[in-house]
Amino acid sequence: VQLVESGGGLVQAGGSLRLSCAGYGHGNDEYSIGWVRQASGKEPGGEKISCISVKDGSTYYKDSVKGRFTISSDKAKNMVFLQMTALKPEDTAVYYCACQISCGSTPGSWGQGTQVTVSS
Repeated sequence: VQLVESGGGLVQAGGSLRLSCAGYGHGNDEYSIGWVRQASGKEPGGEKISCISVKDGSTYYKDSVKGRFTISSDKAKNMVFLQMTALKPEDTAVYYCACQISCGSTPGSWGQGTQVTVSS
């Protein structure tokens, strides 16, 4: 499975960005896509902030992004999106999408990441 993220960039605090994750090689819809972010200077491994089950649409959000970020999927296009609003400087990080069997499992495939920078 190959994943490619896009949509990162520089935005002012309070602004919005929409990240996209394009997936290639999925044989069916029995998988989940999670978004993990890695901020500079933080512990390796990143912070899982959201996840969606492509099969049934169930979602997960970390408390720090609830109400601001929305994850969605387009099965037909093998795409997952992360709409980010009310961005804060602490949201600055490299954002990765990752494929996993379920939102509670360990990711097996990762994208290359996309940088999100929020200025104050």
